[in-house]
Amino acid sequence: MALDRQWRASNLLLAPHRLGFFLAMVVLVASGVWWALVQTDRVSVTVVLPYTFSPTLAHAAVMTYGFIPLFFSGFLFTAGPKWLGVKPFTTRLLMTPAIMQTCGWLLWITGIHLHLLSALFGLALAWSGLTSMTWLFWRLIWRSREYDQLHARIVGFACLVGCVSLGGLLANMVVGATALALACVLTGLWGFVVVVIVTVAHRMIPFFTSSAMPFTSVWRPFWALGLMLGAAALECVSVWVELDGPLRGPMAPVWMLARGACELTAGSVLLWLARVWGLAQSLKNRLIAMLHIGFMWLGVALFLGGLSQLMGLLQSAPVFSLGSLHAVTIGCLSSLMLAMVTRVSCGHSGRALVADQLVWSLFWLLQATALLRIAAAAQSALASWLLLPSALIWAATMSLWGLRMGGWYGRVRADGRQG
Repeated sequence: MALDRQWRASNLLLAPHRLGFFLAMVVLVASGVWWALVQTDRVSVTVVLPYTFSPTLAHAAVMTYGFIPLFFSGFLFTAGPKWLGVKPFTTRLLMTPAIMQTCGWLLWITGIHLHLLSALFGLALAWSGLTSMTWLFWRLIWRSREYDQLHARIVGFACLVGCVSLGGLLANMVVGATALALACVLTGLWGFVVVVIVTVAHRMIPFFTSSAMPFTSVWRPFWALGLMLGAAALECVSVWVELDGPLRGPMAPVWMLARGACELTAGSVLLWLARVWGLAQSLKNRLIAMLHIGFMWLGVALFLGGLSQLMGLLQSAPVFSLGSLHAVTIGCLSSLMLAMVTRVSCGHSGRALVADQLVWSLFWLLQATALLRIAAAAQSALASWLLLPSALIWAATMSLWGLRMGGWYGRVRADGRQG
């Protein structure tokens, strides 16, 4: 009997990753196109957009809390029950939180141009969806009788940080405290998104590598996980220590020196770990190489952050801090997102676990986007003109990837199996 190859919305309910990943792609593509329009507005007289609040804050929020938690939901409710040895939830149970987040973030990026109340309503809807998703994940943890729950519990606590931080963003938006709102976004980035990503990477990258490269052993020391979590905690603390800008007075050099030394050390160790985990060997397998290169960016980002602090000692204020931030967000998080989602999507759609020429090309366009955005953070006359091409390349890359993957989620598996 021939398989039904038609794209059907009902197929999104066949497995959690289908629904979560598809809705994440919707927010990812929409936010990418929106940000490209904002950057065009900044350099063009033909595009004139109204704003009800800071587009930089809107961009930071949707890039942190918008599509990434939806990708998390697709992965965690697919792999999480296997980690914990419990029966998975039905996709229909996950549908309401996922749709609330999707609709909330679409309202957020349109509300900035229409009405503040519309954006705030969208933010409240997204927060409700995220808290519901977190509640469901903790229900899996509480039902588990597995001895090893470390990775799942770290992810669960990170999701709680995400809920509190997003709630803080909403509360500060209501009272007009923009600086505190941005601090909540950055806290969510490091305490929620980065923690979940590095925890999953610690568990999955060695496993994926050993599966694809049989002569590579699974080695994931827990001190490495502790180092990554410690680095994320340091960045969270730094957000609030420097809430009113770089420290002033006699303690400023001490803080900058201590923070810079910690970031340089952590970045160097993570670059070493990327090599030990098989960065060079992984280049023989595109899909695995994407994971390792994405992980390497975390070490690069922390190293750049450390250099920023130490160079700032000469100018009494940090320099190039946005460069290290985007090395994390575009270089590390987005690369790992593209690699992991592609890998899971291939495996659960009955396709070969490979990155074809399209995905491989999109991955390198993403690396180019990261380099352009990091260069734009430098203090030069050309910096502002680099923002538009980086936003355009990002939007094009994510749109092509989203269309490819979105076409898979609404179709049955290529091998005829369920899921």
